[in-house]
Amino acid sequence: MADKEDFCTKEHLIELHNLTVDPRFAQADYRTFQNYIGETLAWRQQRVHYVCPQPQQIPELMEGLLEAHRAMERAGVPAVIEGAAIAYGFVFVHPFKDGNGRIHRFLIHNILARRGFSPPGLVLPVSAAMLKDSIDYNASLEAFSRPLMKLAEYELDQEGHMTMRNDCAPWYAYMDLTSQAEALYQFVQHTITRELVDEMNFLESYDRAKAAIQQIIDMPDQKIDLFISLCLQNNGGLSVRKRRSHFDMLTDDEITQLEHAVRASYHAPSPDTGGRDPA
Repeated sequence: MADKEDFCTKEHLIELHNLTVDPRFAQADYRTFQNYIGETLAWRQQRVHYVCPQPQQIPELMEGLLEAHRAMERAGVPAVIEGAAIAYGFVFVHPFKDGNGRIHRFLIHNILARRGFSPPGLVLPVSAAMLKDSIDYNASLEAFSRPLMKLAEYELDQEGHMTMRNDCAPWYAYMDLTSQAEALYQFVQHTITRELVDEMNFLESYDRAKAAIQQIIDMPDQKIDLFISLCLQNNGGLSVRKRRSHFDMLTDDEITQLEHAVRASYHAPSPDTGGRDPA
């Protein structure tokens, strides 16, 4: 849906949130409680990595973020700069209990696609590059969170509920997102030079495998897709269980030829079957 419409509205953001969580945890508005990001170390011991804005600050911060989005579009701010400012700004405001990271990465796709940064109909898989390069991605988040954590004063009760003792509102309202913009440019570059190249190579290999399979036996496209997928999941060979459940209509010789076609198309080594029984 990323290239279809502008999702930088309160209504659309709430809709996106509710699509990412169990319906029982759907929300009708932004969060109304103090949130933080942390990890459990032991019984009633938490390590806090990031303190989110106080709930009473959320409506104004989100209104400012969405107005910044509209202003950037009117001014023609470069798409990557806008994507970094809005998407990272969103995740640092953290307006929902869950799903903020997924929405944050979706907004990057949404903004880049709508601003025409990528060709029509093509959504650059930037989020894949971000998640693969987890060290740099985490560093882009910590470039904002670490300085803030030196200022935030808070306390946790025995149930893990947080109470803020000071006001850090200006730090959330006037974010310096230079590091995040630089990081996003890097992720976009990696997407173009690595992810898209890998994807094109995969699709070329798939086309070769499909054509080779059709020369052996002209199965329906759905069966061909399944055969290739199952072989790739099992180091180039079809498992006995998957063969029995999906391809019992094929002979031993046909299975062997089809496996070889997949391995040759993807340049995969022959699997170590361990003397499996082909039956």
